[in-house]
Parts: sequence; structure tokens; C-alpha cells
Amino acid sequence: MLATVCRSAGLTLNDDGAQLFAQALDEAACGRLETALAALPTSKPGVRIGEGRQLQPFLNGAGPIGAIAAFVLGEQARPVRAILFDKTVERNWALGWHQDRTIVVKERMDTDGYGPWTVKSGLIQVEPPFEILERMVTLRVHLDAVDERNAPLRIVPGSHRLGRLPETEIERVVAAFGERLCLAARGDVWLYATSIVHASLAAVPPRRRRVLQVDFSADATPGPLVWRGV
Repeated sequence: MLATVCRSAGLTLNDDGAQLFAQALDEAACGRLETALAALPTSKPGVRIGEGRQLQPFLNGAGPIGAIAAFVLGEQARPVRAILFDKTVERNWALGWHQDRTIVVKERMDTDGYGPWTVKSGLIQVEPPFEILERMVTLRVHLDAVDERNAPLRIVPGSHRLGRLPETEIERVVAAFGERLCLAARGDVWLYATSIVHASLAAVPPRRRRVLQVDFSADATPGPLVWRGV
């Protein structure tokens, strides 16, 4: 199977499940974002951000990241999970094909249709009804350039319309739909449907690749569950 390399390459969120917003952050904004993230630990491949007060200027509806989410989801869009992925020579990994299936809530309250439950980095996560994930979007903010060899995101165009896929079906879907490599320059933001089938390559040769990944939703969770938020 041949991956089609792309930056924008005409991909759209509606048709393909992903779209590039080139240079959404200028160099000054990238510097401010680096400062806001500087206090996070660097010993883990992915750092889940439980409290993101310093990120709010970027994530609210007037910020360069939040404005993209609001454009797609409307004024009710809110950041509901954030993870910093920092690949380096010492921490270089690949991630297989999958769909994101969990959300982060403030506390565990058993609710019909929600489960199983997990805890990662002290954050309570639960698998919700899949239609909630289908209405969410994920933004990947690039602080380092990503070419074909620096761990690009891999997506399966159109797979966001297939619903919740059994694990045994994912490889078949990849083979049928093909894949794209989402390349990026510093300051670019890739927007994709949270439900899309995606994966990540390792960097070859290993080098730094920092990505702030933020999930947004415009839905209210059903009581008594409450989004943990960022």
C-alpha cells in the first residue's frame, strides 16, 4: 500500500476527516506556546495536561487554536483534553492504527452507555457512546517541522464516517481506503475528526518532534458526568 504524501493536498474535514491550517501560529505565538508548555515533565512520551491555565489564551474562542475549533463546532466548542507529544532521540516511538475512544471527566459516576473506565496520569477516562466522539474534533499544533521522516501523523481519509470499528476490522479499512501522511511546518495546525482511524510513525533518524494535541467538544456530558476540561 502506497501512502500519499500531503500537506494540504486538498484534504477537507468534511470529505476526508482532516484539514490543514497552515501557519495558524506565527513565530511569536509559537514562542509563547513553548513558554506555556515549558513546565511540563519531559520524561514521558505523552504528557496529559490536567491543568492548562497558561494554555487558555491559545485554546479559548479568540485564540489561534480555539478559533479553529469554534469555526467548526460553533461557539460552544471547549477544550476537553490536551496531550503534549515530545519525540526526541531518547524517546522515539510508533503507534499503530486505532480510533480514539475515550474522554476525560472530573469524577467517576457510573452512567448508562459509558464504560469501561480507566485512569491515566491521574485523569479519569471513560469510553462514551461513539456518537459523542463523532461530533468532536482534534487539533494537532506543530512546534517542529514534520517531513516524511520526522514522525508524521498517518490518517485514513474517510474513515471518520464508518462509526466505531472493531479492532479486527481496522487493518481491512486501512487497506481499502489507503492512508495519507500529514506533513507540517512549525506553526501549522492539523484538524481532524476525533473518530478517524490514525497512527504515528517513529522519526527516522530520531529527532525532536513536539505536538500539542487538543480535543474539542461542543456537547455537554449527560448528568452526572462533567468534562474534566483543560
